[in-house]
Amino acid sequence: MIKLRRFRDPAAADSDQGHCEMCAEPVAWQHGHMVDLETRALLCVCRSCRLLFIRPGAALGRFRAVPDRYLHLPAFRLRAADWEELQIPVRMAFFLHNSALGRTVAFYPSAAGAAECELPLTAWDRVLASNPRLAEVRPDVEAVLIDQNPGGFGCYVVPIDACYELVALFRLHWRGLTGGPKAWDRIEDYFKTLRRRSDEAALRGIGDLD
Repeated sequence: MIKLRRFRDPAAADSDQGHCEMCAEPVAWQHGHMVDLETRALLCVCRSCRLLFIRPGAALGRFRAVPDRYLHLPAFRLRAADWEELQIPVRMAFFLHNSALGRTVAFYPSAAGAAECELPLTAWDRVLASNPRLAEVRPDVEAVLIDQNPGGFGCYVVPIDACYELVALFRLHWRGLTGGPKAWDRIEDYFKTLRRRSDEAALRGIGDLD
């Protein structure tokens, strides 16, 4: 289960500094994360602890540091028929390769949290075949975030914690069946920030998959 404590209440940044869930040292509101592969929990960690687990195989592979890589894929290819076959009931979803299950799982943000949906493997295999770079996305800690907007399908490779920031926006601001103007303003701002982070990463030479 992924912890959303950091993302539930932005106002808490003024009153609760928080602590590293590995060593109990204080951490700032903006801090790093690790995934516990046994429990699937997202842990808030200090910089020192995060650096310990960047190297693959650290702690016998149980913990994996969440990277800070953002990548926009403007050449992403997805047919409307394949999106329909993926059976995503909303306009956006994120796809994560779960190494414990040995397969990709799909989630979409909702007012109730991150909803998991059954992923037809043949449809996702076609998406991967049309977009070979997606095979390089790091399992468990990075996700493929797809947004079906009026201009087509937008695609980003993002750290998994960035996906839960999007989930938190839905939980905090979504109202009624359609969400309401405030929710959609926040969501549009979120994607603008993703694009800016991707552009900045590309300028620094860290945006490419490796």
